[in-house]
Amino acid sequence: MSRIETPTLSSSKKICMILGTVFILFFTILISLRIGSIDISFKELLEGMFLNRQSNNFLIIKDLRMPRVLSAVIIGGNLAVAGALLQTTMKNPLADPGIIGISSGASLAAIVVMVLFSQFIKYKIILAFLGGIVAACLVYLIGEDKGFSPVRIILAGVCVNSILNALSSMMTVFNSSGVSTIQTWLLGSLVNVTWSDFKILACYTVIGLILCLCVIKSCDLMGLGDKTAQSLGLNVNKVRVLITFVAVFLTSISTGVGGVISFVGLVIPHICRFLIGSSHKFLIPFSYVMGGFLLLVADTVSRNIFRPYEIPVGVTMCLIGGPFFIYILRRSKK
Repeated sequence: MSRIETPTLSSSKKICMILGTVFILFFTILISLRIGSIDISFKELLEGMFLNRQSNNFLIIKDLRMPRVLSAVIIGGNLAVAGALLQTTMKNPLADPGIIGISSGASLAAIVVMVLFSQFIKYKIILAFLGGIVAACLVYLIGEDKGFSPVRIILAGVCVNSILNALSSMMTVFNSSGVSTIQTWLLGSLVNVTWSDFKILACYTVIGLILCLCVIKSCDLMGLGDKTAQSLGLNVNKVRVLITFVAVFLTSISTGVGGVISFVGLVIPHICRFLIGSSHKFLIPFSYVMGGFLLLVADTVSRNIFRPYEIPVGVTMCLIGGPFFIYILRRSKK
């Protein structure tokens, strides 16, 4: 992975930066809750949230907009952390769950459940996780050749991503009545997220973040290179599988709720490494907060810029992430 020069910051300054970002995220959540097809004043919003003075407008926002806003924060954070983990374990600055096919694998599994086995819809997130695991295994099998070449991994990921996306599109043929819903979901959309979806997502996210905490030290060692990590007693192959497992889990549970959303895991880790450094004990929490912030802003823009019409948030993220991908690609060539 290309080296990024970062400013030297003390641990206290890094913690302050993370806490400052959390405050900005909280303020952005309030703004996102306030604006939409139904606008509400900050006073009315805060009274409904903290003083239990709930107007009719607030009740509508609470039932429809609030689970969507909170889910955007969690999904953005999950994808950003997954991207940081994948870039470390794959030694590739271009690694992203959406680009290398993990999101597509999870998406295909979820669509199969929605179209053919709707009686198992409550297990959609678990089956999406299995689809993500299969996609990750295919990428590793195709991309591995006496080691992990960054170029081969990306090319393998692009191939797997294309094939799985094609299969997902074909599945819509079996459910012509729901084509519009599935296509919107494939583009990445939070429009149909409910409190039930949010609660399931939050529970699985807690599990994923606990697993993530278990691999933070290993991620720092992996960043030193395979040979150095092995000389320090790390079982590189075992740790690579474990880190990938955590990244796939975070990606799949997010895809199971919000559909395919690319580039969050590409953009955020690079920005965070530049601002706070490569130590994963700071990089992971900072990436989570920044990822939640980015996707929340993207979703807020998506549902307001052309009101009353709405753009899928996955499309907005592609417009943001595509140019950034080109920038990283050109930077890697240098």
